Amino acid sequence: MALTLTVDGDRWRGHLRAVAIAEPDLVPVAKGNGYGFTLGRLARRAQWLQDQGLGVDTLAVGTYEELPEVASRYDGGLLVLTPWRPFGAAADPAAGLAPALARRVIHTVSRVDDLIDLLGRQPEARVVLERATSMLRHGMTARELWSTAEVVRANPKARIAGVALHLPLANGAHLSEVHRLMTEVVATELPLETVWVSHLSAAELTALRSSYPDFTFRPRIGTDLWLGDRGALRVTATVLDVHAVERGDSFGYRLRTAPKAGHVLVVSGGTAHGIGLEAPLGDASLRGRAATIARGGLDAAGFVRSPFSIDGKQRLFAEPPHMQASMLFLPHGARVPAVGDQVDVRVRYTATSFDRVVVD
Repeated sequence: MALTLTVDGDRWRGHLRAVAIAEPDLVPVAKGNGYGFTLGRLARRAQWLQDQGLGVDTLAVGTYEELPEVASRYDGGLLVLTPWRPFGAAADPAAGLAPALARRVIHTVSRVDDLIDLLGRQPEARVVLERATSMLRHGMTARELWSTAEVVRANPKARIAGVALHLPLANGAHLSEVHRLMTEVVATELPLETVWVSHLSAAELTALRSSYPDFTFRPRIGTDLWLGDRGALRVTATVLDVHAVERGDSFGYRLRTAPKAGHVLVVSGGTAHGIGLEAPLGDASLRGRAATIARGGLDAAGFVRSPFSIDGKQRLFAEPPHMQASMLFLPHGARVPAVGDQVDVRVRYTATSFDRVVVD
């Protein structure tokens, strides 16, 4: 009676090993909902890769609040991707990191003032300096990056772990930008021989390593690692109830009426799991906008395609999903599953919480 993620364990682990072997400087990313697997499970997998002798000496998390969940399951370095700020969990003395954990943490610093503040609190802090990219999310300008050399000279115990470049998602189109940014990195007076990067293709990494042999490029990889082999993953919901309806029969919280004869199915999985809460896809094309308009029209008419599939066909929501269950409309003539049967669900893993994760 649950929304379940079932994982072909051998195939999934084989994929993780293949990625780690192909990318020996890999930094796995475990953040948010753990890409559907949970943070704890991903931390254990990262430890498993390390124990296999496949490198993985650092695990990246999204925020300081996520550190406790992974720190007890993985014993390597912990890179926090959200830049350090002099407020919140990162700087609150009452919620401060235990000394043993603090030594493992690698802080991302994206402002000169924050670097001064952090080193004033933790003179031996291990930090990665973030350079702003075309993404314009976080990071220093070239002038600001160069000015950090003076701050580091004034704090000789500081451990500078390199520079971070967080690039947009357009894989395969970043080489010219990275070359420009690397020119600025080379010009600094800091030991920035390690470059922590996101969203670079394998071909781009190969080209950069050839162009800058004195630097180590460390790709931070989340989706392509944990979700890179979708064939190893299956999401299913349980059929909880089945009701025959005739045209005009009322059902659901809003007492909608059946447009024709068929069945209303109640299945596990609702808004509490992320079902029906669509994350933006960022498709700005004419086709993408047209699809959005079409979905809006379906919603207004009361016919919205659900992510639940029966016999290979996505079925319509009978009404908006509930918190922990959804109601589907199955027209007359379609095969009717029995209570207890499993139906496939197409989800966005980073926006879905599962009741059960079963790794075979």
